Amino acid sequence: MNKNSEKIESAIFGATGLIGQKLVKFLKQSSKIKKINLVVRSAINLEDEKVKIHKIDLFKKSEIFNSLRSSQLVFLTIGTTMSRVKGDKEKYKRIDLGITKDVADSCIELGIEKLILVSSSGADLKSKSFYLNLKGKIEKYVTDINLKSVHILRPSLLLGKRSEKRFGERIAQMIMPKISFLMPSKYRPISAEDVAKAMVQLSVTDGKAVKTYHYREIIDLSNEFESENSII
Repeated sequence: MNKNSEKIESAIFGATGLIGQKLVKFLKQSSKIKKINLVVRSAINLEDEKVKIHKIDLFKKSEIFNSLRSSQLVFLTIGTTMSRVKGDKEKYKRIDLGITKDVADSCIELGIEKLILVSSSGADLKSKSFYLNLKGKIEKYVTDINLKSVHILRPSLLLGKRSEKRFGERIAQMIMPKISFLMPSKYRPISAEDVAKAMVQLSVTDGKAVKTYHYREIIDLSNEFESENSII
C-alpha cells in the first residue's frame, strides 16, 4: 500500500466506545497522525498533547461542522443501543443515522475527503431487522453523497471489555468464539482492537474509492498494521 507522506489531522466520533477507545490509543502512537480531535457530548478525562477534546451538542450540525474545521480525516464509531434509548426507535435513528448524516454532510462542505465508518455485518436496506436496516440506510447515505474516499467496516459481534454492562452480549462473547469456526467468516466475532487497528491502517492509505470490509479483510488490515508498527 502507498502511504501518505505528510501528517494528517483526524477527528473521532464515538471515542468513548469499545472500538473508539482502542482507536484513540493507536492513533496517539501513530507517527502519521499529528492531531486527534475527539468530538464528544460529555467531558472526558484525557490529557495528551496530541489530543484536542471538543465537547459539543451532537444534535446540532453547526457544532459538528465547527469541530471538523481542521481535520482531513474522520472516524465514525458512534452508535447507541435500544436499552440506552429506552426502546425509542426514532431517538435511536436520530443518534445513529442523524448524527452520521450531519458528519458526512459537514465533510462534503469542508472538503474532507476520507471517512472511515464502523457499520455491522448483515447491514441491509432490505432487512426486516430494525438494526440491520438502519445500518443499511447509514451505509447508503455515506456512499451516495460523493465523498471521495469512504471505508466501511462491517464487524460482527465485538470482543472486548465494555465500561457498561451488556449481559446478553457478554454471554455471546463467551460462547460464540468457541463455535465461530462453524460460521461464514463475515459473521465471526472479532476483537474491537483488531477493528481499531484496521481503521488506523486505512487512515494512512492512499486511494479514492468506496470500499466495504468484512471479517477477513479487517483481520488482514489489522495484521498489516501490526507488521508495520511492531514497536507498539
